[in-house]
Amino acid sequence: MPDQALLDDLRLAHVLADQADAITMARFKASDLRVDSKPDLTPVSDADTAVEDAIRTMLSRTRPRDAVHGEEREDSGWGPRRWVIDPIDGTANFVRGVPVWATLIGLMVGDEVVAGVVSAPALSRRWWAHKGGGAFTGRTLLQGTPVRASAVASLDDAFLSYSSIDGWVESGRGQQFVDLLRDCWRTRAFGDFWSYMMVAEGAVDLAAEPELALHDMAALTVIVTESGGRFTNLDGRDGPHGPGAIATNGLLHDEVVELLAVDAE
Repeated sequence: MPDQALLDDLRLAHVLADQADAITMARFKASDLRVDSKPDLTPVSDADTAVEDAIRTMLSRTRPRDAVHGEEREDSGWGPRRWVIDPIDGTANFVRGVPVWATLIGLMVGDEVVAGVVSAPALSRRWWAHKGGGAFTGRTLLQGTPVRASAVASLDDAFLSYSSIDGWVESGRGQQFVDLLRDCWRTRAFGDFWSYMMVAEGAVDLAAEPELALHDMAALTVIVTESGGRFTNLDGRDGPHGPGAIATNGLLHDEVVELLAVDAE
């Protein structure tokens, strides 16, 4: 039997995503879009803060007992249930008019992600999953198509997606990552959420990034794992807790973790 409470949470996540989509699409390519730099020099737009504020407001009404962790505001609430929000994953794309960006909404109970929605309205795409329920893509909860990770079992045949090289060099794993690139059949830098959703769909076989925060990963984790894949940090620990992330179809995972290890030759 499906967990009705969890399904209700997933429905709410879709409503939150609908609200986010309305805000982001209204501000995408807007001539008066305001963009500032955060202390880490990454960009933040008025759309980022508007989306997170709107989601927090709705959660305060619908799930007042739940905690909320987001990219742009201070944590709120306490307890075992925590919503994890990235209002716009791919802000650099958003502010440049590149349509590859998404709102990420995850629900954690303790350290485990139990539901997630990734909504990319400029691509007319959405993905979602909840624990034990499989992973789907579509426009609405009632009109989803199941997605499944690939069955590629050899790096020689594998398609790798990534974001950039610089972070790998700074992490001390630059050579390991270059070796992984060379071992794979095909590589492309699709970046951000897009890499991980393509792992879930079986379009690519693995994705990896060296430096990610909880809000970057939470929603992605459950979608990848419910598609039959695996999502860990760079050291092979399951879940969205860093350092970095490796997502694969599962068959390639242990080999990729070993190749990216700090002490790899």
